[in-house]
Amino acid sequence: MRWSQSFIPTLKENPKEAEIPSHQLMIRAGLVRQLSGGIYTFLPLGFRVLKKIEGIVRNEMDRAGALEVLMPTVHPRDVWERTGRYAAITEILFKLKDRTGREFVLGPTHEEIVTSLVANDIKSYRQLPKNIYQIQMKFRDEPRPRFGLIRVKEFLMKDAYSFDVDDAAADKSYQAMYDAYVRIFERLGLKTNIVEAHSGAMGGSHSHEFMVVSPAGEDRIASCDRCGYAANLEKAQSRIAEAKDVPVQAEDGDLNVAVQTSPAVEKFPTPGVKTIEDLSKPPYNAAARRQIKTLAYVVDGRLALLLLRGDHQLNEAKALTATQGTLCRPAETEAIRKALGALPGSLGGVGVKNLPIYADENLRGAKEMVTGANEDGFHLRGVDIERDMAVTMWADLRTVQSGEGCPRCDGTLKVDSAIEIGHVFKLGTKYSVALDANYLDEKGGSNPMIMGCYGIGVSRLVAAIIEQCHDKDGIQWPASVAPYLVCISPVNYAHAETKALADELYAALQSRAIEVILDDRDERPGSKFKDADLVGFPFRVTIGEKGLSKGQIEIRLRRTNETKMVAKANAVEELLALIGAP
Repeated sequence: MRWSQSFIPTLKENPKEAEIPSHQLMIRAGLVRQLSGGIYTFLPLGFRVLKKIEGIVRNEMDRAGALEVLMPTVHPRDVWERTGRYAAITEILFKLKDRTGREFVLGPTHEEIVTSLVANDIKSYRQLPKNIYQIQMKFRDEPRPRFGLIRVKEFLMKDAYSFDVDDAAADKSYQAMYDAYVRIFERLGLKTNIVEAHSGAMGGSHSHEFMVVSPAGEDRIASCDRCGYAANLEKAQSRIAEAKDVPVQAEDGDLNVAVQTSPAVEKFPTPGVKTIEDLSKPPYNAAARRQIKTLAYVVDGRLALLLLRGDHQLNEAKALTATQGTLCRPAETEAIRKALGALPGSLGGVGVKNLPIYADENLRGAKEMVTGANEDGFHLRGVDIERDMAVTMWADLRTVQSGEGCPRCDGTLKVDSAIEIGHVFKLGTKYSVALDANYLDEKGGSNPMIMGCYGIGVSRLVAAIIEQCHDKDGIQWPASVAPYLVCISPVNYAHAETKALADELYAALQSRAIEVILDDRDERPGSKFKDADLVGFPFRVTIGEKGLSKGQIEIRLRRTNETKMVAKANAVEELLALIGAP
């Protein structure tokens, strides 16, 4: 490709709307352009990168035995209603009607569709296992599209679905996809963290996420360098002192261990107190770790109380797991007042009988605690949670913090921001039961198929690679996905000898199937070099009159910014050796 014949609209300055490096560089390097919030056009260079990523993903999926199909993007509403997800994730669904008034959604994912497909055509254990995948656009009505391709309304995704006869077979399918993902990300030049994950609205009992650590990431992961433990904060656990082991602050300032028996519960006035912090100040002096934080949430339409230690934060994904719900949100003020007789800030679980109460495991055995009295302006002290509250279930509800102990060894956890680039789920029978995807076993009995689900955000990978592979001058593409491997940059293309050698190298590399772009523009050398660094071609060949006078040209490696002077007669062989081409 000749630069003058391509479409590479580079920019010198960062666009105002771009907050993170990948977004800034994709726009500046002319890879993408925004049509609307969360909707992007891939320009020629960006599309070449996308297709290379897609090719690596497809190659490894085929190698793992998955079968490629192409399913519809327009889905009948009733299929989604059969699994309950039309209501559960209705906020992110793009909805439409055809001319007859029949309702449809644009597919945000394809569990329902692929399960319906398999249910119709696979009936016997002899036809299993099967793993079906596609690479296709997905549509999600994200409330806050941001960070370029990280959070968008329309994106390219590889989604695969396995169907097996039992858990043992499903585990083999899961491992095959897990291993394929490891190979994919290695070939893409990405360093990933594989973490235990929460399955979310997809359902299922077991899942892992493949993460790229980045300050731009919207996910948070906890990891231990000592033993290798790693988990998304939606799943992560830590080793901390439980409430029953936390010292009680005495009036004289001495720390005493928690008493074995608690005094009777005492109500005391707390006018104007609405927060944990308010209650920790004089004249109350109730340390946050000695308070019971009471949160009122609506889980699948039903009000529930969630209890944590005052110095801990709720993790909503863990709350969904504990309550076995599909959607939870903070309850509205009036609903709270109607159910409990008080406003947030004065809530507690003492004496509550008509609502389910989910308490964090770190509160188990807690005594001498302070909590709301369900009466505005009053709290209770001397609370023994197991004596005074009817806890429905004990569960892990809290968000892990950096610096806490690792749950598997004596190490310490650190928490990082990360970008999710892949997710593997063991789904079980959630969808096969709902959509009648059954098979007949050897004895003629009917059984639901055991399913797995495996996703990779193909278009998001473009951003993730840039986040991990860039410097102050631009992108540093891994060779496997670079739009072109080599950029030939003549200092003065109008100079006869320079032009002749540039054209000769260009033709020679093309004949060896090396992807090469020739910068034949009538631009200043500095502008050409800056554009080449900005776009991030792995190898740049500079041809100038000064070097030619010595019979040499310069080869520059973008990843390390090292330069090498080579004889012009050996330029092709030198490049092929650096590239690793046969």
